[in-house]
Amino acid sequence: MGVLKRFEQRLEGLVNGTFAKVFKSEVQPVEIAGALQRECDNNATIWNRDRTVVPNDFIVELSAPDYERLSPYSGQLGDELSSMVRDYAKQQRYTFMGPIKVHLEKADDLDTGLYRVRSRTLASSTSQEQPGQAAAARASMAPRGGHGGGHVGPPPMPSSPPPGAAQPVPRAAPPGAGPQPYAQTRRWIEINGTRHQISRPTLVLGRSTDADVRIDDPGVSRRHCEIRVGTPPTIQDLGSTNGIVVDGQHTTRANLRDGSRIVVGSTTIVYRQAEG
Repeated sequence: MGVLKRFEQRLEGLVNGTFAKVFKSEVQPVEIAGALQRECDNNATIWNRDRTVVPNDFIVELSAPDYERLSPYSGQLGDELSSMVRDYAKQQRYTFMGPIKVHLEKADDLDTGLYRVRSRTLASSTSQEQPGQAAAARASMAPRGGHGGGHVGPPPMPSSPPPGAAQPVPRAAPPGAGPQPYAQTRRWIEINGTRHQISRPTLVLGRSTDADVRIDDPGVSRRHCEIRVGTPPTIQDLGSTNGIVVDGQHTTRANLRDGSRIVVGSTTIVYRQAEG
């Protein structure tokens, strides 16, 4: 069973169903959970061959109406989201520099149905953090799904930590980590201006919450296709209803190169890779 599905089931059993009302709000808790997974993937930092560090402190900014609906449950929801991030990290073999925390905040500049996620890598009190050094917090804004057209949100928006917040740990190799690889191939896909890091051997795309990258497009199957890292990297159709088109050719399997354009449903995906 997928991490997001287990998260949904845990929420359904909390407080004798009091979350049922929350699920009617514009922003669904499972959407926030999916955004936190993507935030981990997009900010994963490889320190050495055995350690990939991801953020552990998350701030979810909501519009005023959505915040009012969700804030009464912020404690329980934050705990469940933190548990979900921990489960996902274990599945992906990610590690953290400190305890996982998820906070909800109100943002007056967001319309109903929009949310923004900021993440930071914060060291625990036992870590040797150097004062004055910080890693930039990354932010992404995504509208609620269901509008069709494969929209998965506008490009990431820069953000900075709130005043007085603990300083993030610099993203540098820890002492004694040994020499780093000279060069490394970075791979990612771009969908409607949003970048999704490929940090594992396979990446499933589809409409299901269990997909690694969720595409809200009625023409996309629940598990539509899969990108496989290799030499060369490939894309494989997973028995979808409408199939895939790669660089203008309708196919079930194709090799990928930097700049390859993949069409699923009415959504265009650009595959990218670069050395370094």
